[in-house]
Amino acid sequence: MSAQEFAAWEIDEPERHEYFRGQVFKVFGMGGARREHVRVTMNIARSLDNHLRGTHCQAFMADMKVHIAATGDMFYPDILVTGDPRDLVASLEMQHPKLIIEVLSPSTATFDRGDKFLTYRQLESLQEYALVDPHGKTFEVYRRQVNPANWLLTQGQTEAGLVLQSVDLTIPADVLFENV
Repeated sequence: MSAQEFAAWEIDEPERHEYFRGQVFKVFGMGGARREHVRVTMNIARSLDNHLRGTHCQAFMADMKVHIAATGDMFYPDILVTGDPRDLVASLEMQHPKLIIEVLSPSTATFDRGDKFLTYRQLESLQEYALVDPHGKTFEVYRRQVNPANWLLTQGQTEAGLVLQSVDLTIPADVLFENV
């Protein structure tokens, strides 16, 4: 299946799927996400949405697809932020996010840190990629450097909170992990 065929096919599907290297993968198993994953995702999205109110950027959760034009791959990140005018009029997929956040689960952590991050790095607009582990209550943030091929890893200090420079926001750890 080509990327174009996938995009047309997936519109009418009742479940979400991702497209990676020409293969189609169901996003969630029948059980869905764990409570901790959903809580952390909501905590981050709420903080971002409140912070971005009145700016040209918007935050999107879980059901908004990111299309990586350079590879044709398509994923549903847990959270993304974009301020690109082309994205803000798109209805099905974004192509120019500045921030992507994945909340880790045991079944996706390796892929999120590995091949998915390598693919996301093909997005010229992407400034930060954050991974949040609700079980270990830790996080990592990768920031694009002046040389776009270089990314700096900052491992989270829970006392400092989740620092998202791309949107000038720090989410305190007690807010990030509230009700987890």
